[in-house]
This record gives sequence, C-alpha cells and structure tokens, in this order.
Amino acid sequence: MSRPKEPRRPAPPPGLLIVDKPAGMTSHDVVARARRIMGTRKVGHAGTLDPMATGVLVLGIERATKLLGHLALDRKTYLATLSLGRSTTTDDAEGEPLAGNDAASETLAAVTDEQIADGIAALTGDIQQVPSAVSAVKIDGKRAYARVRAGEDVVLPPRPVTVHRFDVLGVRREEDRIELDAIVECSSGTYVRALARDLGAGLGVGGHLKALRRTTVGPFTLARARTLDQLEEKPELSLDLDAAVAAAFPRRDLDAATAKAVQYGRRIPAAGIDGTYGLFAPDGHVLALASDTEGVTRSVVVLLPA
Repeated sequence: MSRPKEPRRPAPPPGLLIVDKPAGMTSHDVVARARRIMGTRKVGHAGTLDPMATGVLVLGIERATKLLGHLALDRKTYLATLSLGRSTTTDDAEGEPLAGNDAASETLAAVTDEQIADGIAALTGDIQQVPSAVSAVKIDGKRAYARVRAGEDVVLPPRPVTVHRFDVLGVRREEDRIELDAIVECSSGTYVRALARDLGAGLGVGGHLKALRRTTVGPFTLARARTLDQLEEKPELSLDLDAAVAAAFPRRDLDAATAKAVQYGRRIPAAGIDGTYGLFAPDGHVLALASDTEGVTRSVVVLLPA
C-alpha cells in the first residue's frame, strides 16, 4: 500500500523577517534556511551581508518580496572592529596577509590618537571610495570577487559614498596592531572594510576589518531582529505586509471609493507625496505602492488586487 500523502503546508502570510544573521553564513544561506523554516520558496533578501558579518538582514516572504526593490534601505549602521598594522587580500580578517605589509612595532607605536582621528575625519562625509576587489560589484556583468578567484587583477574605479558618522568607541594598542572599535553610519554601497583598508593606508601601517555587526538597515533595527534558531522555535513574521509598508514608506489612507478604483487599476489624483508611498484601504490593509506622476497617482506595485 502506498503511504498517504502528508497534507500540504499552507503558504505563510506575506511580510518581512528581520533576521540577526550569524557569522559564517552567506545571505543566500540565510534565505535557504528561511525557506525551510517558513515553508515557502518565495523568500528574498534586501542587501547582502558578508559571511563574517552579523546583524540585521531583511527578508521578504511571499508577496512582500515585491517590496524589496523599493525599500529605502540607503542608510545603515554598523559596529566595527578595525585592525591597524596589517593589510589583507580581502581587506578583512578572512583574507591572507599581504606579503611584506606588516607594520613594525615601532611604526605602530608612533601612530598617535590625533593621527587616527585625522585619518577618520578624512574618511567621513561625502567621499570617493574604491570598493574592495573581492566585493560583489559587477565588472562587465561578472562579480569582482569571481574575477579575483579566476586569477584576474581587479582594480575597481572609485565611486561616491557618504559616511554620515565614523566614531571611535575604544582603542586597544598591542605590539603588532592597534584595534579600534567604532560605530559607522553610512550610505548603501559603502564598504566598511574599505574604510579599514584606507585608514590603515593613510597612516602608513596597513589595515583591515576584524569584525562587523550591522545594527540598522533603513527603519529596521536589531531590536526587532531574531536569530534563525529563534525562528525555528517560533516561525512567524517580524512584520506583516501592512505593518512592513507602514514602517518603511509614507502612508496615504484612501476612502472606500478611491480604494476600489486603485484595486481595479484606475488612476487617482496625486497626493503630493515625494517618492514611493503606500496606499491603504479604510480597513487598514495596504493595497499598493504608488508614486505621483504628472498630477496622478500610479501604482508601482499592486499588493492587494481586486
């Protein structure tokens, strides 16, 4: 006799998971585990974290994956440990030391706190940053790290980024290194390991990133994040679809007639709201993401069609 089929697990409701990513996992690894935990293939992430990094990773579940490309996640905060005295092939602790690049102990001892502060000041504000060679930046359609692994000599052009805050929280001086604990608030696309590299280069001693923890991504913080083990025990959303849009976008509440028009794909008068915003029905459910163009509101993503 054939075994009876197990009842199919119902799809989870749409929304966001705010995960506290552990060290040693890629963002794709986290997505794969979240798919198993939540019982759906429809899981995506907004913005990667390097395997060595921990902290906030935003995942979209079911229809909420449509939000990911529209989330304003352009401001991020990190707790970082920077190690001065050695450069590595990857600008972080996972890379190999660059030959002949270790600073002598007397050279390190000569680096003053004032010089460190000046170096940090030069890397704060609107700057031009060369991404790490092993970054995910694409060159002619191929990731830079893939070209490096293939043996290519990769030199990336500098690009504009903004470091809103780069504050030292503590300094530890050892014979072979100076370690800085810092808080970095920066724009999307900023590489904290490139900041460590450039600070060390500016001081003439080399540098790399020893540890990194992301504490905020846009409006999402560690306070709402849960570990994968916690999700295993209690697989539920951090924010349902309505709460996710309300947290991440400006809100426009509609009357019943206007809400119906939106659900049927009709245009409605503009609201005068800048950028992308959420359209909410009288019952509080989000209908769509929209933006104003030429005096009318157009749906960018329909989330609850008629």
